[in-house]
Amino acid sequence: MKRAIIIGAGQGGTALFHMLMNMEHIHIVAIFDHFEHASGLKLAQKHKVKTGNDWKAVDYDDIDFVFEATGDPALLIELKRECSNHTIIVPSQLAWLFFSLMKEKDELILQLNKQTSLQETILNSTHDGMIAIDNKGRVLIYNEAAARISGVDATEAIGQLINDVLPSSGLTRVVQTKMVEHNRRQQLENGTSIVTTRVPMMEEGRCIGALAVFKDVTELVEMTDQVMSLKRIQTMLEAIIQSSDDAISVVDEHGNGLMINPAYTRLTGLSPAEVIGHPATADISEGESMHMQVLKTGKAVRGVPLKVGTHKKDVVVNVAPVIVDRQTKGSVGVIHDVSELNSLHAQLERAKKRIRTLEAKYSFNDIIGSSAEMKLAIEQAKLAASTPVTILLRGESGTGKELFAHAIHNESLRRTHSFVRVNCAALSEHLLESELFGYVEGAFSGAKRGGKKGLFEEADKGSIFLDELGELTSAMQAKLLRVLQEQEIVRVGGTKPVSIDVRVIAATNANLEKAIKENRFREDLYYRLNKMPISIPPLREREGDLEPLSVHLLAKLSQDYGRYVHSISNDALHYLKSYHWPGNVRELENVLARTMIYMEPSKQMVERTDIPSLFDVLTPVVKKEFEDELFEGSLQEMLNKQEKQVISRALRINEGNRTMTAKALGISLRSLYYKLEKYNLA
Repeated sequence: MKRAIIIGAGQGGTALFHMLMNMEHIHIVAIFDHFEHASGLKLAQKHKVKTGNDWKAVDYDDIDFVFEATGDPALLIELKRECSNHTIIVPSQLAWLFFSLMKEKDELILQLNKQTSLQETILNSTHDGMIAIDNKGRVLIYNEAAARISGVDATEAIGQLINDVLPSSGLTRVVQTKMVEHNRRQQLENGTSIVTTRVPMMEEGRCIGALAVFKDVTELVEMTDQVMSLKRIQTMLEAIIQSSDDAISVVDEHGNGLMINPAYTRLTGLSPAEVIGHPATADISEGESMHMQVLKTGKAVRGVPLKVGTHKKDVVVNVAPVIVDRQTKGSVGVIHDVSELNSLHAQLERAKKRIRTLEAKYSFNDIIGSSAEMKLAIEQAKLAASTPVTILLRGESGTGKELFAHAIHNESLRRTHSFVRVNCAALSEHLLESELFGYVEGAFSGAKRGGKKGLFEEADKGSIFLDELGELTSAMQAKLLRVLQEQEIVRVGGTKPVSIDVRVIAATNANLEKAIKENRFREDLYYRLNKMPISIPPLREREGDLEPLSVHLLAKLSQDYGRYVHSISNDALHYLKSYHWPGNVRELENVLARTMIYMEPSKQMVERTDIPSLFDVLTPVVKKEFEDELFEGSLQEMLNKQEKQVISRALRINEGNRTMTAKALGISLRSLYYKLEKYNLA
């Protein structure tokens, strides 16, 4: 027992006296205050505790605690001087803190008792039995409902092992497995049947016990067993119908809807409320209800085409009667959606046609070049990609204008939408117009039913690349100008304008300024297109890019041809640099492809001797064969043969570039396309 003295019997000392009097291990020896009528002195006198006004009247050698409750700093100093070392002096601030903490503790204990009482009231008020155990299996909670259902009193259960109280309990198993057990049937020792849910009680990742909540279902067990077999059959049938991808409908003997599955709703657009309880004709758009026919005849029907639902879907139906005790009690119909198959087939065909034109395959990483001219072109293209401005790519054939167009689209905000490529020189004026702008039904002979969207509409929200723009006729130039000005098109044969949001990327190797002077190109269209011109330098002006381009193309060709040619010798590179490359990068790729084809399969480096001659178009043997063939057949046949040979030779010289070939031959590009088709050279 610790001995204590309180100095100061005011409000704080009186509160401290109350608190210390309730503590078992502290004995208050005396309480002092200079004011003889202090409330604490009177209280102490009632409890027969020594009081006075002179705190020095006591021997402090056997005092353990002195609580200074006056708040006088001088008194605290004097106490420290007078008291022995083993006496603990508690200043008024610390004493007040001590009092506050103890008071708070008492309040918390009071609240806890109230909460515990409330929890017990709640637990005992519920109709469901509740039993909780700790991780050792001892009963912590056993409410009144649990006692009533089990026949075991709570006073006999709490604190005991659950297996001693209820041997059939599964709570110890839940503690071990930490798994929830939902709605488990159990029979107690007194014969009562219950349905119980058991859950583990987890705290910071460890199981501290388990809780069971259960109810008496003795009266329901017998009824449940009676309907269980019927429910299994019903559940199985419903599961089969609901999980089927085929639309299924069931009607009763009067032809009123009984059941449909989700596939039926998806197909017809009709909800269960619109079908169940309604006549079987509710879903028919065109044709007769096969349900009604089957109910009349009692015979199944198969493969009957109908249109069903609000969207008049094309379907094929099979319907069979439901026979019970030799009487027709209804019918079951299975509906196959034919329109979806047709639509998927059409989409597949369209996808095959569009996949070649609606994708941009390249980015700026695919553009090889470190020369100042190429870097400038790439920087201009990246800047243009970030704006919605119309772009004009200028450069010789084979310099990579289409590659730039791909990269600009993929760098822009339109990259998630279509990228459409159009060769303006490859189509006749009428065909080009219908391809670009589309047409309405009946616009011309052979026009597709329902009309057709044009490439500008296909490119909506995306980009359209118009290659060889300089080959457009004046009429097509005027129509393109309207598209650029108004951002709308009018289909061939139509009058209604269609708004579009398309970025135009045009390309040409023609001298547009010269074409304007010669009245072959509209000046107003030129200024519309020339807002962001990008000049792509020819290969001969960026000799330093020849080596990285060659290595890049060799890697690409090796992958295509299943080879592993990865480098080029200095002699071979010097030879390539001596050539002026009129066909630019396209011609370089052609030369390297021919080189790789004739190289030894085991070689990994291109040598000078591997590269075919770049300066001789025809060998002497070919020249002789060419001259001999000229003088066979009639005059017209010889002329046709010579024209074919000249065109073929020009194509080889220009590495297959048709625009350059047409210019070299002095004919229009359309004339060249006609002759290529005529002589089967396309």
